[in-house]
Amino acid sequence: MNIDLDTGRLIVFLGGLLFWALFERLFTYRPAVSPLLRRVVLHAAVAALNTTLMRLLVYVPLLAWIVYVEQMGWGLTRMLGLSGWVEFVLTVVVLDFFDYVWHRANHRVALLWRFHKTHHADNDLDVFTALRFHPGELLISALAKAIWIVLWGPSAFAWFLFEATVSLCAQMHHSNIDLPDKLERGLAAFIVTPRFHAAHHLVDRQYGDQNFSTIFSFWDRFFSSLAPWLSREALRTKPMGLPEGRSETLSAKQLLLEPFKSRNVSLDPVNEV
Repeated sequence: MNIDLDTGRLIVFLGGLLFWALFERLFTYRPAVSPLLRRVVLHAAVAALNTTLMRLLVYVPLLAWIVYVEQMGWGLTRMLGLSGWVEFVLTVVVLDFFDYVWHRANHRVALLWRFHKTHHADNDLDVFTALRFHPGELLISALAKAIWIVLWGPSAFAWFLFEATVSLCAQMHHSNIDLPDKLERGLAAFIVTPRFHAAHHLVDRQYGDQNFSTIFSFWDRFFSSLAPWLSREALRTKPMGLPEGRSETLSAKQLLLEPFKSRNVSLDPVNEV
């Protein structure tokens, strides 16, 4: 079971990455700021490092924890007697809510933001930005996920379904594409679209400190963290990333050192542009 789920998750991840990388090459919307080849090399290296660390330190313990929690009968799914497709669907929705709360905390808690700002310190926004996470953030988030598991008590397959959905959605909404306004407004009312998430990556903090959802966008509406409507023109012209250290965003050394630097540490949601 471990090998099957692990292999399946990797296939979903690589398949989604390849699809959206090709798709955004055909329908690129924003002009590139940095050379594509350098971006691909850097983020592929970061992804390889993170995947290795996660497989060695996180994946097996989390799966074992899921099995143990299930055996002990812990979690709301056991208390409510959920199973089958009902449990699968509710697991995706509930864990997506937990993910919203955790993402918002990463922008509000100083220590968490120091690691999370590595992800935001990218002058471009495309599918490869979805690979740009500091190993420290992923290790800390694994602890948060262990709490989610004991609170909700998902089955191993439901957990895999959630992780696969998050991976595909993250690749999609980081991609450098855009939708016509009418379609964008309709979809963004329910799910996170590329433009919805692009607002979250703007240097302008009235946008960049909002829109924390990952799969379902309605969490931001429910909890008053919805950014102002972003026009297509603003999406093309407003700068992405963070205000400081913009010349070093493609340095592997600086990427790993980002949490320990004092730049971009302010948590105030003020307009920086």
